[in-house]
Amino acid sequence: MGNIVWLASYPKSGNTWLRAFLANLIANRADPLRPDEIRDYTDTESRTDRYTELAGKPSTELTIEEISALRPEVHALIAQRAQGTRLVMTHNFCGNFEGHPTFNWQVTAGAIYVLRNPLDVAVSMTHHFGLTQDEAIDRLGDDRVASINDAIAVSHLIGSWSTHVSGWADAAERSPGKIVVLRYEDLLEKPAKHFAKAAKLIGLGQDKARIERAAKHTSFQTLSALEQKHGFVEAVDEKTRFFFKGRANQWRDVLSREQVQRIVDAHRVQMQRFKYIPAGHGAVLVGDAPRPIHCHSGTGRRPESGTRPEDCCAGERIPGSAREKPRAAPE
Repeated sequence: MGNIVWLASYPKSGNTWLRAFLANLIANRADPLRPDEIRDYTDTESRTDRYTELAGKPSTELTIEEISALRPEVHALIAQRAQGTRLVMTHNFCGNFEGHPTFNWQVTAGAIYVLRNPLDVAVSMTHHFGLTQDEAIDRLGDDRVASINDAIAVSHLIGSWSTHVSGWADAAERSPGKIVVLRYEDLLEKPAKHFAKAAKLIGLGQDKARIERAAKHTSFQTLSALEQKHGFVEAVDEKTRFFFKGRANQWRDVLSREQVQRIVDAHRVQMQRFKYIPAGHGAVLVGDAPRPIHCHSGTGRRPESGTRPEDCCAGERIPGSAREKPRAAPE
Protein backbone atom coordinates (compact mmCIF):
# COMPACT_ATOMS: atom_id res chain seq x y z
CA MET A 1 0.00 0.00 0.00
CA GLY A 2 1.37 3.36 -1.06
CA ASN A 3 0.16 6.95 -0.78
CA ILE A 4 -0.46 10.04 -2.89
CA VAL A 5 1.19 13.41 -3.32
CA TRP A 6 -1.19 15.67 -5.20
CA LEU A 7 0.07 17.98 -7.97
CA ALA A 8 -2.68 20.58 -7.95
CA SER A 9 -3.53 23.84 -9.66
CA TYR A 10 -6.28 25.86 -11.24
CA PRO A 11 -6.16 25.26 -15.04
CA LYS A 12 -3.46 27.11 -17.01
CA SER A 13 -1.42 27.84 -13.90
CA GLY A 14 1.69 25.68 -14.29
CA ASN A 15 0.62 22.11 -13.48
CA THR A 16 2.25 20.67 -16.60
CA TRP A 17 5.45 22.54 -15.80
CA LEU A 18 5.45 21.13 -12.27
CA ARG A 19 4.90 17.58 -13.55
CA ALA A 20 7.63 17.99 -16.17
CA PHE A 21 10.10 19.15 -13.52
CA LEU A 22 9.31 16.31 -11.11
CA ALA A 23 9.41 13.70 -13.89
CA ASN A 24 12.84 14.92 -15.01
CA LEU A 25 13.99 15.08 -11.39
CA ILE A 26 12.99 11.46 -10.81
CA ALA A 27 14.34 10.24 -14.16
CA ASN A 28 17.65 12.03 -13.53
CA ARG A 29 18.76 11.68 -17.15
CA ALA A 30 21.43 13.60 -18.99
CA ASP A 31 18.91 14.54 -21.68
CA PRO A 32 15.41 15.94 -21.03
CA LEU A 33 12.35 13.71 -21.20
CA ARG A 34 10.06 14.10 -24.18
CA PRO A 35 6.75 15.75 -23.16
CA ASP A 36 4.79 12.53 -23.54
CA GLU A 37 7.21 10.69 -21.23
CA ILE A 38 5.95 12.78 -18.31
CA ARG A 39 3.02 10.35 -18.04
CA ASP A 40 5.43 7.55 -17.12
CA TYR A 41 6.28 9.33 -13.86
CA THR A 42 2.98 10.92 -12.83
CA ASP A 43 -0.68 9.91 -12.78
CA THR A 44 -3.96 11.80 -13.14
CA GLU A 45 -6.89 11.65 -10.76
CA SER A 46 -9.45 11.97 -13.57
CA ARG A 47 -8.49 8.80 -15.45
CA THR A 48 -11.71 7.09 -16.51
CA ASP A 49 -10.70 3.43 -16.07
CA ARG A 50 -10.74 3.45 -12.27
CA TYR A 51 -14.14 5.16 -12.08
CA THR A 52 -15.52 2.67 -14.60
CA GLU A 53 -14.10 -0.24 -12.59
CA LEU A 54 -15.60 0.89 -9.29
CA ALA A 55 -18.94 2.00 -10.76
CA GLY A 56 -19.46 -1.17 -12.77
CA LYS A 57 -20.46 0.91 -15.79
CA PRO A 58 -18.78 3.37 -18.18
CA SER A 59 -17.68 6.55 -16.44
CA THR A 60 -19.34 8.56 -19.20
CA GLU A 61 -22.70 7.41 -17.83
CA LEU A 62 -21.99 8.78 -14.35
CA THR A 63 -23.49 12.01 -13.08
CA ILE A 64 -21.19 14.54 -11.45
CA GLU A 65 -22.76 13.60 -8.10
CA GLU A 66 -21.91 9.92 -8.70
CA ILE A 67 -18.35 10.82 -9.67
CA SER A 68 -18.03 12.86 -6.47
CA ALA A 69 -19.25 9.94 -4.36
CA LEU A 70 -16.74 7.56 -6.00
CA ARG A 71 -13.78 9.92 -5.75
CA PRO A 72 -12.55 8.90 -2.24
CA GLU A 73 -12.70 5.23 -3.31
CA VAL A 74 -10.73 6.01 -6.47
CA HIS A 75 -8.05 7.74 -4.39
CA ALA A 76 -7.87 4.74 -2.08
CA LEU A 77 -7.48 2.48 -5.12
CA ILE A 78 -4.62 4.61 -6.48
CA ALA A 79 -2.80 4.33 -3.15
CA GLN A 80 -3.52 0.62 -2.82
CA ARG A 81 -1.92 -0.11 -6.19
CA ALA A 82 0.99 2.30 -5.79
CA GLN A 83 4.52 1.23 -5.07
CA GLY A 84 5.45 3.90 -2.55
CA THR A 85 4.32 7.46 -3.28
CA ARG A 86 2.32 8.21 -6.42
CA LEU A 87 2.39 11.73 -7.88
CA VAL A 88 -1.14 12.50 -9.05
CA MET A 89 -2.26 15.53 -11.05
CA THR A 90 -5.56 17.26 -10.27
CA HIS A 91 -7.48 20.44 -11.04
CA ASN A 92 -10.07 19.80 -8.31
CA PHE A 93 -10.70 22.50 -5.74
CA CYS A 94 -9.92 21.57 -2.15
CA GLY A 95 -13.09 21.05 -0.13
CA ASN A 96 -16.40 19.18 -0.32
CA PHE A 97 -19.08 18.78 -2.95
CA GLU A 98 -22.51 17.24 -2.42
CA GLY A 99 -21.31 16.01 0.98
CA HIS A 100 -18.24 14.25 -0.43
CA PRO A 101 -14.62 15.38 0.03
CA THR A 102 -12.75 16.19 -3.14
CA PHE A 103 -9.67 14.48 -1.66
CA ASN A 104 -9.16 11.38 0.44
CA TRP A 105 -6.73 12.64 3.07
CA GLN A 106 -6.34 9.20 4.64
CA VAL A 107 -4.22 8.09 1.67
CA THR A 108 -2.56 11.48 1.11
CA ALA A 109 1.06 12.13 2.06
CA GLY A 110 1.06 15.74 0.88
CA ALA A 111 0.43 18.12 -2.00
CA ILE A 112 2.18 20.67 -4.19
CA TYR A 113 -0.03 23.54 -5.30
CA VAL A 114 0.93 26.01 -8.05
CA LEU A 115 -0.96 29.28 -8.42
CA ARG A 116 -0.64 32.00 -11.03
CA ASN A 117 -1.73 35.62 -11.37
CA PRO A 118 -5.38 35.43 -12.48
CA LEU A 119 -4.77 38.27 -14.93
CA ASP A 120 -2.39 36.01 -16.85
CA VAL A 121 -4.58 32.94 -16.34
CA ALA A 122 -7.45 34.78 -18.04
CA VAL A 123 -5.26 35.52 -21.05
CA SER A 124 -3.95 31.95 -21.27
CA MET A 125 -7.48 30.53 -21.11
CA THR A 126 -8.44 32.27 -24.35
CA HIS A 127 -5.70 30.43 -26.21
CA HIS A 128 -6.21 26.98 -24.73
CA PHE A 129 -10.02 26.89 -24.43
CA GLY A 130 -10.99 29.02 -27.43
CA LEU A 131 -12.80 31.63 -25.35
CA THR A 132 -13.15 35.35 -25.89
CA GLN A 133 -11.38 37.44 -23.28
CA ASP A 134 -14.62 38.42 -21.57
CA GLU A 135 -15.79 34.79 -21.54
CA ALA A 136 -12.52 33.78 -19.89
CA ILE A 137 -12.94 36.46 -17.23
CA ASP A 138 -16.49 35.27 -16.54
CA ARG A 139 -15.34 31.67 -16.21
CA LEU A 140 -12.53 32.69 -13.88
CA GLY A 141 -15.13 33.99 -11.43
CA ASP A 142 -17.76 31.24 -11.77
CA ASP A 143 -18.00 28.76 -8.88
CA ARG A 144 -20.13 26.39 -10.96
CA VAL A 145 -17.32 25.54 -13.38
CA ALA A 146 -16.32 21.91 -13.88
CA SER A 147 -14.64 20.20 -16.81
CA ILE A 148 -16.74 17.93 -19.02
CA ASN A 149 -17.13 14.23 -18.30
CA ASP A 150 -16.05 12.35 -21.42
CA ALA A 151 -14.17 9.24 -22.58
CA ILE A 152 -10.82 10.89 -21.82
CA ALA A 153 -11.39 12.13 -18.26
CA VAL A 154 -14.09 12.44 -15.62
CA SER A 155 -15.08 15.92 -14.53
CA HIS A 156 -12.70 18.04 -12.50
CA LEU A 157 -14.53 20.14 -9.90
CA ILE A 158 -12.83 23.48 -10.49
CA GLY A 159 -14.92 26.41 -9.30
CA SER A 160 -13.68 29.99 -9.46
CA TRP A 161 -10.03 31.02 -9.22
CA SER A 162 -10.62 32.50 -5.76
CA THR A 163 -12.38 29.41 -4.40
CA HIS A 164 -9.62 27.21 -5.81
CA VAL A 165 -6.75 29.28 -4.42
CA SER A 166 -8.31 29.91 -1.01
CA GLY A 167 -9.18 26.24 -0.50
CA TRP A 168 -5.65 25.02 -1.17
CA ALA A 169 -3.86 27.92 0.53
CA ASP A 170 -6.00 27.54 3.66
CA ALA A 171 -5.31 23.79 3.69
CA ALA A 172 -1.59 24.52 3.48
CA GLU A 173 -1.82 26.80 6.51
CA ARG A 174 -3.64 24.10 8.46
CA SER A 175 -1.10 21.44 7.47
CA PRO A 176 2.33 23.11 7.45
CA GLY A 177 5.02 21.01 5.83
CA LYS A 178 2.49 18.75 4.11
CA ILE A 179 1.28 21.13 1.40
CA VAL A 180 3.72 23.32 -0.53
CA VAL A 181 2.31 26.41 -2.27
CA LEU A 182 4.35 27.77 -5.18
CA ARG A 183 3.73 30.94 -7.16
CA TYR A 184 4.22 30.55 -10.90
CA GLU A 185 5.99 33.89 -11.02
CA ASP A 186 8.55 32.79 -8.41
CA LEU A 187 9.25 29.67 -10.46
CA LEU A 188 9.92 31.92 -13.44
CA GLU A 189 12.25 34.16 -11.49
CA LYS A 190 14.32 31.47 -9.74
CA PRO A 191 13.19 28.03 -10.94
CA ALA A 192 15.79 25.88 -9.19
CA LYS A 193 15.33 27.66 -5.86
CA HIS A 194 11.56 27.30 -5.75
CA PHE A 195 11.27 23.91 -7.46
CA ALA A 196 13.61 22.69 -4.71
CA LYS A 197 10.68 23.03 -2.29
CA ALA A 198 8.71 20.54 -4.37
CA ALA A 199 11.75 18.27 -4.59
CA LYS A 200 12.09 18.32 -0.81
CA LEU A 201 8.47 17.27 -0.31
CA ILE A 202 9.00 14.09 -2.36
CA GLY A 203 12.33 13.31 -0.69
CA LEU A 204 14.67 14.47 -3.47
CA GLY A 205 15.69 17.86 -2.13
CA GLN A 206 19.28 17.16 -1.15
CA ASP A 207 21.01 17.05 -4.57
CA LYS A 208 21.34 20.65 -5.77
CA ALA A 209 22.94 19.69 -9.09
CA ARG A 210 20.13 17.23 -9.82
CA ILE A 211 17.50 19.89 -9.11
CA GLU A 212 19.25 22.45 -11.30
CA ARG A 213 19.51 19.94 -14.15
CA ALA A 214 15.80 19.09 -13.92
CA ALA A 215 14.94 22.81 -13.92
CA LYS A 216 17.10 23.34 -17.01
CA HIS A 217 15.49 20.37 -18.76
CA THR A 218 12.07 21.94 -18.21
CA SER A 219 12.67 25.52 -19.29
CA PHE A 220 10.02 26.90 -21.64
CA GLN A 221 12.48 26.97 -24.52
CA THR A 222 13.38 23.30 -24.01
CA LEU A 223 9.80 22.06 -23.62
CA SER A 224 8.57 24.14 -26.55
CA ALA A 225 11.31 22.75 -28.80
CA LEU A 226 10.54 19.20 -27.67
CA GLU A 227 6.83 19.69 -28.36
CA GLN A 228 7.59 21.04 -31.82
CA LYS A 229 9.72 17.98 -32.55
CA HIS A 230 7.72 15.22 -30.86
CA GLY A 231 4.24 16.67 -30.28
CA PHE A 232 2.37 16.58 -26.98
CA VAL A 233 -0.78 14.65 -26.12
CA GLU A 234 -2.18 17.48 -23.95
CA ALA A 235 -2.30 19.96 -26.83
CA VAL A 236 -5.84 20.88 -27.91
CA ASP A 237 -5.10 19.87 -31.51
CA GLU A 238 -2.17 19.48 -33.87
CA LYS A 239 -2.25 23.15 -34.86
CA THR A 240 -2.40 24.55 -31.32
CA ARG A 241 0.80 24.61 -29.32
CA PHE A 242 0.45 23.63 -25.64
CA PHE A 243 3.64 25.44 -24.60
CA PHE A 244 2.47 28.73 -26.05
CA LYS A 245 3.91 31.73 -24.18
CA GLY A 246 3.91 31.06 -20.46
CA ARG A 247 5.41 34.38 -19.46
CA ALA A 248 4.50 36.68 -16.61
CA ASN A 249 2.61 39.94 -17.11
CA GLN A 250 1.36 39.14 -20.62
CA TRP A 251 -1.95 40.61 -19.45
CA ARG A 252 -0.44 44.09 -19.80
CA ASP A 253 -0.45 43.70 -23.59
CA VAL A 254 -3.93 42.20 -23.81
CA LEU A 255 -6.40 43.29 -21.12
CA SER A 256 -8.16 46.64 -21.03
CA ARG A 257 -8.20 48.61 -17.80
CA GLU A 258 -11.86 47.72 -17.35
CA GLN A 259 -11.12 43.99 -17.77
CA VAL A 260 -8.31 44.20 -15.23
CA GLN A 261 -10.64 45.91 -12.77
CA ARG A 262 -13.31 43.22 -13.25
CA ILE A 263 -10.80 40.53 -12.30
CA VAL A 264 -9.49 42.49 -9.33
CA ASP A 265 -13.00 43.20 -8.05
CA ALA A 266 -13.97 39.52 -8.29
CA HIS A 267 -10.78 38.12 -6.73
CA ARG A 268 -9.47 40.94 -4.55
CA VAL A 269 -8.94 38.96 -1.33
CA GLN A 270 -6.81 36.20 -2.81
CA MET A 271 -5.00 38.55 -5.19
CA GLN A 272 -4.05 40.69 -2.21
CA ARG A 273 -3.00 37.58 -0.30
CA PHE A 274 -0.51 36.63 -3.01
CA LYS A 275 0.51 40.16 -4.08
CA TYR A 276 -1.16 40.11 -7.48
CA ILE A 277 -3.10 43.40 -7.40
CA PRO A 278 -1.45 45.80 -9.89
CA ALA A 279 -0.79 49.42 -9.13
CA GLY A 280 -3.80 51.65 -9.66
CA HIS A 281 -6.35 48.92 -8.93
CA GLY A 282 -6.22 48.74 -5.16
CA ALA A 283 -9.26 50.83 -4.24
CA VAL A 284 -12.56 49.04 -3.70
CA LEU A 285 -15.21 50.33 -6.10
CA VAL A 286 -18.25 52.05 -4.61
CA GLY A 287 -21.05 49.54 -4.29
CA ASP A 288 -18.70 46.60 -4.77
CA ALA A 289 -19.80 43.73 -2.56
CA PRO A 290 -18.25 40.33 -1.90
CA ARG A 291 -19.55 37.65 -4.27
CA PRO A 292 -21.25 34.62 -2.74
CA ILE A 293 -19.36 31.35 -2.94
CA HIS A 294 -21.32 28.49 -4.44
CA CYS A 295 -20.62 24.82 -4.89
CA HIS A 296 -20.29 24.17 -8.59
CA SER A 297 -21.92 21.24 -10.33
CA GLY A 298 -20.59 21.78 -13.82
CA THR A 299 -24.13 21.36 -15.13
CA GLY A 300 -25.08 25.01 -15.31
CA ARG A 301 -27.44 24.54 -12.35
CA ARG A 302 -27.35 26.80 -9.35
CA PRO A 303 -26.45 25.04 -6.09
CA GLU A 304 -29.24 23.55 -4.04
CA SER A 305 -30.83 25.85 -1.53
CA GLY A 306 -29.34 25.68 1.93
CA THR A 307 -25.79 25.02 0.69
CA ARG A 308 -23.35 26.97 2.82
CA PRO A 309 -19.91 28.18 1.67
CA GLU A 310 -18.27 26.42 4.61
CA ASP A 311 -19.86 23.12 3.54
CA CYS A 312 -18.54 23.50 0.03
CA CYS A 313 -15.07 24.85 0.60
CA ALA A 314 -14.02 23.71 4.05
CA GLY A 315 -10.78 21.77 3.96
CA GLU A 316 -9.50 19.02 6.19
CA ARG A 317 -6.25 18.63 8.07
CA ILE A 318 -3.92 16.09 6.54
CA PRO A 319 -2.90 13.44 9.07
CA GLY A 320 0.81 13.05 9.69
CA SER A 321 2.55 10.98 6.97
CA ALA A 322 5.09 10.57 4.62
CA ARG A 323 8.33 40.62 -12.12
CA GLU A 324 7.79 43.07 -14.64
CA LYS A 325 10.26 41.81 -17.21
CA PRO A 326 8.55 39.09 -19.26
CA ARG A 327 9.98 35.63 -18.64
CA ALA A 328 8.78 32.49 -20.39
CA ALA A 329 7.74 29.20 -18.85
CA PRO A 330 5.36 26.37 -19.69
CA GLU A 331 1.77 26.56 -18.53
